Amino acid sequence: MSVVIVDTGCANLASIRFAYQRLGVDAIVSDNGAQIAAAPRVILPGVGSAPYAMRQIIDKGLQPILQNLKQPVLGICLGMQILFEALDEGAKSTQGLGLVPGAITKLDTKGQPSPHMGWNTLAFHASEPILSGITNGDYVYFVHSFAAAVCERTIASCEYGTQFAAIVRHQNIYACQFHPERSGAVGARILANFLEVPT
Repeated sequence: MSVVIVDTGCANLASIRFAYQRLGVDAIVSDNGAQIAAAPRVILPGVGSAPYAMRQIIDKGLQPILQNLKQPVLGICLGMQILFEALDEGAKSTQGLGLVPGAITKLDTKGQPSPHMGWNTLAFHASEPILSGITNGDYVYFVHSFAAAVCERTIASCEYGTQFAAIVRHQNIYACQFHPERSGAVGARILANFLEVPT
């Protein structure tokens, strides 16, 4: 099974690739549009700012490629956020890829430190293959200041001041606000499960 990790110019590319190597999968990091379009599975990573990530995607000519993927796609952290229609970050709202309806907004931490950084628990909202072998209440690792609201596409949520979407699914799109590549055995299981989700 071939997995292509989209080279968005962000910092967590190597850690995701190494996480798959530990699973015995030789994931490829690429910004080649044809290679991404032909991949059986695509991962969209991201760390940093939404405006920068979207500029990288546009400058590399990848926006139309990503917007037309039909195979399973997994967005991770900022990679999840840019799958949405709009991101309320920067001097003005940033237009995302529009593959998931809705907007990303600043997380209301209710006075707790921002960004939300560290281990926190998942609360299940639906039964999905990507959650196979994961237990309601398992811990995963977060680093973020922005998030999606809980909606009908949320399959797991988390709470940090405010409840937010931790995992969403919309058609062929899966997305995790946390970092599965940094979430120990639970994250490794999610990455493995992504290889098995139906096409």
